Formats: sequence, structure tokens, C-alpha cells
Amino acid sequence: MKDEKKRTLYLKVRVSPEEMAAIKKKFANSGMSSLSTFVRAMIFEGYIVHIDENELKRLTVLANNIANNINQIAHRANVTNKVYKEDIEEIKELGDKLWRPLMLLQTKVAQLKH
Repeated sequence: MKDEKKRTLYLKVRVSPEEMAAIKKKFANSGMSSLSTFVRAMIFEGYIVHIDENELKRLTVLANNIANNINQIAHRANVTNKVYKEDIEEIKELGDKLWRPLMLLQTKVAQLKH
């Protein structure tokens, strides 16, 4: 009640019917009892995250390449009972290419928590 007395200004925002439906759905899923409290929480505590879809696609391609190479090496090892040093080096190189961007992504996500 004390906070409501401090809130003397009114914020009006126009939204489409689809946007309002999405807001109401998120509000309902939030478990909060007041739409105003929910909106304030989203404004002051919410995050806007930009995801570079091309970067995610590149990481997916790299991960698929690594998986395919590992499958090929596993197949060859089963057939010949030999594993070649070059195969292991290639997997390590691809892993490094995947690891660096994943660590950067992890760092950025960790920063969102604070």
C-alpha cells in the first residue's frame, strides 16, 4: 500500500490485440497477482537478449561436423582396429572452434543473472 501511494504517475502503452494476449498469457504463467506488478518486474528486472541466429547456425554446423568426424573415426576404428593421429588432431581443432564461442555465450548468459 505504501508503494502505491508513491506511484502517482500513469504510464500508457499501446499494444495490438495479439501483443495484449501474449502479455496476459505471460502474466498468467508468472503466478503474480497484479498485472501492474508483473509489468514493473519485466521493466526493471527483465532482460532483452539479442541472439545472432547466424552465429547459432554456425555453432550447430560445427557441432554436426564434429559428431560426423567422431562417427567416421569410430567406424574406421571398429573396422581397422586403428585410430590415426590426424583424426584426433582434426577433432581437437573443430572442438576448439566450437569451444571458444560457447564459452563466450556462457559468459554472457552468466552476466544476465547479475
